[in-house]
Amino acid sequence: MNDLLGQQNSHRRGWQPLADRMRPQNLEEYAGQDHLLAPGKPLRKAIESNCLHSMIFWGPPGTGKTTLARMLANYANAEFLSISAVLGGVKEIRAAVEKAQYSGGVSGRPTVLFVDEVHRFNKAQQDAFLPYVEDGTFTFIGATTENPSFELNNALLSRARVYVLRSLSVEAIRRIIDHALTDQSRGINKPMQMAEPLRDRLADVADGDARRALNFLEIMADLAENEIGEALLNEVLQGGAPRRFDKGGEAFYDQISALHKSVRGSSPDAALYWFVRMIDGGCDPLYIGRRVVRMASEDIGNADPRALGICLDAWDVQARLGSPEGELAIAQAIIYLACAAKSNAVYVAFNNAMSDVKQHGSYEVPIHLRNAPTKLMKELGYGKAYRYAHDEAEAYAAGEDYFPEDMPERSYYQPTSRGLEGKISDKLAHLRSLDAKARRQP
Repeated sequence: MNDLLGQQNSHRRGWQPLADRMRPQNLEEYAGQDHLLAPGKPLRKAIESNCLHSMIFWGPPGTGKTTLARMLANYANAEFLSISAVLGGVKEIRAAVEKAQYSGGVSGRPTVLFVDEVHRFNKAQQDAFLPYVEDGTFTFIGATTENPSFELNNALLSRARVYVLRSLSVEAIRRIIDHALTDQSRGINKPMQMAEPLRDRLADVADGDARRALNFLEIMADLAENEIGEALLNEVLQGGAPRRFDKGGEAFYDQISALHKSVRGSSPDAALYWFVRMIDGGCDPLYIGRRVVRMASEDIGNADPRALGICLDAWDVQARLGSPEGELAIAQAIIYLACAAKSNAVYVAFNNAMSDVKQHGSYEVPIHLRNAPTKLMKELGYGKAYRYAHDEAEAYAAGEDYFPEDMPERSYYQPTSRGLEGKISDKLAHLRSLDAKARRQP
């Protein structure tokens, strides 16, 4: 099958990367995605019955999105057209439409239009596909590494079914490596030995990405005579490739969410794991330092006020010393947060107060709470009848009201019984009892 505009596949130009040569040619060769392709699953049925429908493949790199789209077209005996949203635009979309219309008119064959990285197209470009999906000019298949709910138009999503592809297991990657080492027609083009433990290590470092594993394997095979040894593996991997991480992408937000929720759930080990995953993937430690400060106020608050200071110190250490000293300080702060008493009372109180401010008008400050630095202000009564709390019993002006006159008194802050907030709760209950007593008096 041809790529868009009659471009030939790379193997016709005399050279083809191993990852491309090893693309599965049928369902039996396809590794992983059993939740979609096992016998009886909807996508498997659609392929076997040639029932094409528009769809979106959402998953990490190297999980077989392009291969699956090609396979669908092949099973349906359909023309396969491919464009990349990274390199293409309206011109390429128009060319694809014209080619699909010509193919359908001449041969009567259906057309599959595959759009790689479809989330890179803007709204207008995505909308350009809609009329041709509706009239059956082509079956649309998009591939994306980003969450379609955020990146794709609702109009396009409503016309396509989303299939989620998962990272390949270590076992699936290992089978792909073994296949590449033994397939004499498509695999490594010379006899090559590689010990079982080294194959396992390569499969693990691939991090669920088949293309990554095959690219590493091809580099090592080119450098080796007839055996890939441990020294060569170490050299090519350079101590281990970073795990999958895409700053600003789906993986980024998933991992910071997992870190935050592990802290909130008082799991220091899980929190530390997600922190290291992000650092290993290339995340800026200063970003994590900033987020950790947020966690200290949102999830610990006054249950343990020391947490905020510890997090600020860790952030400062990272800014001053950099890596790896700063990362250890952030790790210390994360473990402290996970182990600390938890309270979101400050977070809830702040949001409730913010809601009131946005919903209601700008109430005037009560006269008795206003400052009176000038004679005129004093003559107008600013500050009159203000009660100076330090001069009263328990340094508390019982019964005093500090809210605007037209606004009912609110109780935003509801401290928990955990950590220091337990004592704060007891104190506030006592002060409220003093207020109630004072307001009962004539």
